[in-house]
Amino acid sequence: MSILSIDLLVAVLAYLIGSVSFAVLVSAGMGLADPRSYGSKNPGATNVLRSGNKLAAVLTLLGDALKGWLAVWLTQHFAARFGLDDDAIALAALAVFIGHLYPVFFRFKGGKGVATAAGILLAIDPILGLATLATWLIVAFFIRYSSLAALISALFAPFFDFLMFGTSPILLAVFLMSALLIYRHSGNIAKLIAGKESRIGEKKTAAGVKPAPAKSAKK
Repeated sequence: MSILSIDLLVAVLAYLIGSVSFAVLVSAGMGLADPRSYGSKNPGATNVLRSGNKLAAVLTLLGDALKGWLAVWLTQHFAARFGLDDDAIALAALAVFIGHLYPVFFRFKGGKGVATAAGILLAIDPILGLATLATWLIVAFFIRYSSLAALISALFAPFFDFLMFGTSPILLAVFLMSALLIYRHSGNIAKLIAGKESRIGEKKTAAGVKPAPAKSAKK
């Protein structure tokens, strides 16, 4: 099998991994409403949190991050055996991210990619991932807008990668991921400009959400 064929196989497998929507699967498994039916209709951890079930949101976040990390890690792990280089790693990173945004298993309606991007960056290099996560945390802590924190982190991620590794196919993949993430947040950008974006910690009722079961009081 030629290197080109292997690279194509890597991209296809990574895309399929990315197409697994943990927001939909976790919600279904826990008896919650489909996250595509309420709130922002975005199948991501933030929207799942609107169901009132924090565990479901955490599991969604971890699942989305894990699939991004897994696709890149597997490519890195088998790189030496199959003669793969940075081109294959860059393809895996971009393909799993696109799979999350446009999942073939869910009619190409996916999330915005923040958690998956974090997992990808952590797999590329832990310091790169942690630097980007730190950027998100700092912005979110002081400004209290999750979407703005994601946008600023997306702008900084290629910059961090360039400082650490210079130009490479992986830098191009990180740049394209950042551009796609910003594009997917276009609605949030409009709300930020209009002053209608909700801040972290603000409670927002979403119509059609099946609330988490109430705990019975002990007698």
